[in-house]
Parts: sequence; C-alpha cells; structure tokens
Amino acid sequence: MEEQVVEVEVPSYFLCPITLDVMRDPVTLPTGITYDRHAIHRWLRLADGATSATCPLTKLPVAPDCEPTPNHTLRRLIHSWCTLNPGAAVDSIERVSTPPASANRARLGPLVSRLADPKKPERETLAALREIRDVASESESDRELVAAFPGAADALFAVLVSTSASSEADMALDAISSLRLAEPCLVRAVDRDGMALVDALVSMLQRDADAVSRARAAMFLADVTACMAPSRASSLPEQVFVEAVRLLRDNDGRATAETKAALRVLAGATSYGRNRIKAAEAGAVAALVEVLLVDGGRRRAWCELALCALDRLCGCAEGRAALVAHGAGLAVVGEKVIGTSAAASGKAVRVLRSVARYAATAEVVREMVATGAVTKLCAVAVSPETQERTRERARETLRMHAEAWRSSPCIHPNRYPF
Repeated sequence: MEEQVVEVEVPSYFLCPITLDVMRDPVTLPTGITYDRHAIHRWLRLADGATSATCPLTKLPVAPDCEPTPNHTLRRLIHSWCTLNPGAAVDSIERVSTPPASANRARLGPLVSRLADPKKPERETLAALREIRDVASESESDRELVAAFPGAADALFAVLVSTSASSEADMALDAISSLRLAEPCLVRAVDRDGMALVDALVSMLQRDADAVSRARAAMFLADVTACMAPSRASSLPEQVFVEAVRLLRDNDGRATAETKAALRVLAGATSYGRNRIKAAEAGAVAALVEVLLVDGGRRRAWCELALCALDRLCGCAEGRAALVAHGAGLAVVGEKVIGTSAAASGKAVRVLRSVARYAATAEVVREMVATGAVTKLCAVAVSPETQERTRERARETLRMHAEAWRSSPCIHPNRYPF
C-alpha cells in the first residue's frame, strides 16, 4: 500500500520568508528576522553594491558580508515537528549541521591579503589561490561565503589580469569559475578591468593548455563579452574572433563546452558592425557553416546561435562574400529554413534575404534554386504555421528575383507564390 500523505498545516514561523519552504538551517539577521541560510546568503550575494543590501522583510540595510546567527532553538522545533508529523506533505527535513562559517571566514582574510601583495612569490600566490578554491568547494554556503567576502573576487580578478605566469592565471580562473559569481558582480569586474580581462582570457586560449583550462577560459570569455558595455563590446580585439574560430575548428563542430562558448561569443559580438568585419576576416563564416553541417540541427540551441551569427555577419559585404564562396553555404542555410525551430527558420530566411538583396549575381541566383533554398522559401511564404514576420520576409526575398526563379525548371510553376 502506498503511504498516505496527510494534510498538516505547517506553522508559519517554520517557513522561510524568501522561499516559503520549511527551513532546513534557520539563521537570524541583525534585523531580528529569520531565514533559511541558503536563501539569505544568496539574497545578500546578489546585492548590487554594499549599500543596497537589505533585509527582505524589514528593508533595513544589511552588510553583504554579514554572517547571520544560527537559530538553534527554531531548528530543534522544526526537527521535532517533522518527527511528530512524518506523513506531512512537506519535503523531507534532514538534520543539518551549521557550517563552520566563522572558521572559514577567518581563513579568508589572510588569503585575500596575500593575493593583494604585489611582492609575493609565485608559490605563495598559487597556495593562496588553491586554498580559496578549496574553501569555496566545501559546501554551497562556503561558496557563497567566498563570493560575498569583501575583496575576495576583486583579488582573484587582479591576479588573472596582472600575472604573467600561466599557472597563476589558470588557478585564478579556476577559483573564479568555482564561485559562479552573480551577474552584478561580474558586470562590476568587467566594467573595472575591461579589455585587460579579455586579453588575459585570449592569452589563455592561445596557450597549449589542457582541455579543462581551455574550456573554462572559453566559457568565461563568453560570459565576459556578454556583460560588456556596448562602447567596449563594439570594438573587441581581432584575436577574440581568431580564437573563437579556432575553437570551432579544433572541435570540428563536436558537442563540447568550447564550441558552445565560441558560438555565444560570435553570436553576441557580431551585433556590432566593426566586429562583423573582424569576425568575417577571421574565417567565422566558414567555421559556422561547418558547425551547421556537422551538427545537422540535432542541438537546436547551437543551430540558432550559429544562424544568429551568420545573419549578423551577412550584414557586411565580407560576410556575404564568404557565405556565397563556401561550397555548402547557401545549401546548409536553405536547409535550416524548415524543420528546426521558429527562431532558426527566421534567422535562415534573413540570411537568404541579405544574400538575395546584396550579393545576388546570376550564379548566386541559380545556386539558390539548385540547392533548394528557393523551394524552402516558397513553402515558408505560404505556411500558416510560420511566424508572420518570417513569411513576409520570405515573400520579400522571392519577389526580388521572381522572374528568374519562376521560370526555373527546378520550381513547379503552381508552387511559386508570385
């Protein structure tokens, strides 16, 4: 027989005001309000600046590095209540021990100071970086403690952008990645360090590092470029695109973290005109076409990212020329017009429209028919399941060369909409 779930009213003071779930490890802020440890640590860590951290209920200011006081009495009450109500419709509450936050906090101070010392030997820096990483990996609460500790993240970023030792850079990025910093913290670091941070990550990609370090640098570069202000993101160094293309080629379109990170970099950075030319000259168009060929649409997100980048690259003459020059460029884009996703279809139609409008030599017009791209556009133009904007762009593209395409033996005359 299945165990019957009993409807039992949970005392309101057992619930965390943030998650509204029964607290596993209740802690109390200086404001007198009790929260679950994990929830309040996350709340304080996400605070954008030291002056904006507040108690969620009272709105009173709280220091982001505040260490709440364990509420042992309430925790014992919750455990006792759960023991007396084993059939209650609440998640299982296990006995948890209070993390040794004070001990780890005491360890962090000297470690951060050691990283800030410009005269420290490399071995001491590595030891400090390793210990910070180890503290962060002990538990979720310790990770949040390190992330919120004053100066810890700044010290790690300072090592990453200033060191010339590859071992220090690798260990610093390992520690930063383990913290999974909130977006406001990452944005502040990007605003402060700017291109120095990008240059450091590009240098790591240029080295013959191990696969793990290379993947970590690629993923963090994607995060950094996504957080950059437009004034900086619009003029990224050429080496960013050279390394992104190299990541795609080295992995041959295979499902790796580096491939996805490179696609994110290209899709995001090519929204700016100056970056499009740099990416096209780095060979991004050919690399993206190869990704679409190898992937075959199996990973929808990858397909959408690649087509997004191609759409933006076709906003410049260099990108369009590279696409039509690739033996499979028009064919693979035409294939994605139907059968992948609405977003992929929309991007593929936009690419074909750019080519038809700005790069349509007689040879290109014939190739669009021969590869089946025009047939796919005809299907999209009349499909009620396609988004209206995509249908209209398909019709617009078909009107551009209607005379040549309508008379083609590859197109059934009754299926051409114009």
